[in-house]
Amino acid sequence: MALLNSAATQNARVPRQKLAAKSAEVFLKLVPNLSEGAQATHRFFAIFLTAVAGIGLLILLAVNILLAQDAFTLSELKVEAKVVADQREAINRQIESVSSPAALAAQAEALGMQPSQSPVFLNLDAQAQSLAAGEITRG
Repeated sequence: MALLNSAATQNARVPRQKLAAKSAEVFLKLVPNLSEGAQATHRFFAIFLTAVAGIGLLILLAVNILLAQDAFTLSELKVEAKVVADQREAINRQIESVSSPAALAAQAEALGMQPSQSPVFLNLDAQAQSLAAGEITRG
């Protein structure tokens, strides 16, 4: 009897094993087979990494060139700003020398003006003006 049970069990296992193998095949067909040449090789990966590194270095070189060009432009602009500041300072010195009191007095004398012998000062304060006119006496 044990012999019959083991034979019946083996017969039941065979279809289960076939069914499991068929279901595994169906499951594997859902995933593409990479062994047919679609698998990436080490050579392709090395070429890809080399290309990415080369492109990265070229981009880095371009950025470095642009920064160097900007540095030259900046230095030229600094020199130009220094020249403009020097010109402005020279013009300011020239204006100061022309508008100095001595220069203004010389120009006035050249026009025929004469200095006042008794200078009068204008006081806009009303009380001070009335005092100067003698209208209000102190005391």
